[in-house]
Amino acid sequence: MKIYLDDERQTPQGWVRTYWPDEVIELLQAGGVEEVSLDHDLGDDQRGTGYDVILWIEEAVALHDFCPPVIHVHSANASAVEKMRAGVRSIRQLAQKHRQDHELKR
Repeated sequence: MKIYLDDERQTPQGWVRTYWPDEVIELLQAGGVEEVSLDHDLGDDQRGTGYDVILWIEEAVALHDFCPPVIHVHSANASAVEKMRAGVRSIRQLAQKHRQDHELKR
C-alpha cells in the first residue's frame, strides 16, 4: 500500500488518500505500507502535521524495530521540508543500525 497525506493536492493514481496524521499512523500500525508521501501543512495544526508521522515512525523504529516504508516529502513549506528530511535521514540511520545489529546476532 502507498499512502498519500495531503489536504489539497490531487492523490496520485495507486495511492491511498489520507488527510490527517492519525489516519496514516493507523495504517502504518496495521502493516503492509510500502511507501508514504507526506505534506506538512494540513490545514489544522491542532490535528497534526506530516512531521508528526515522521516522529511516530522514528520512535517506532528506535523502540519497536518497526521496518519503515519509503518516505517521500512533498510539502511546499521549505523549512518544514528540511526538518522532515532530517527526520527521514534519522529513520534511515536507525533502521540500518537495527538491521546491522540483527545480522550480528545471527
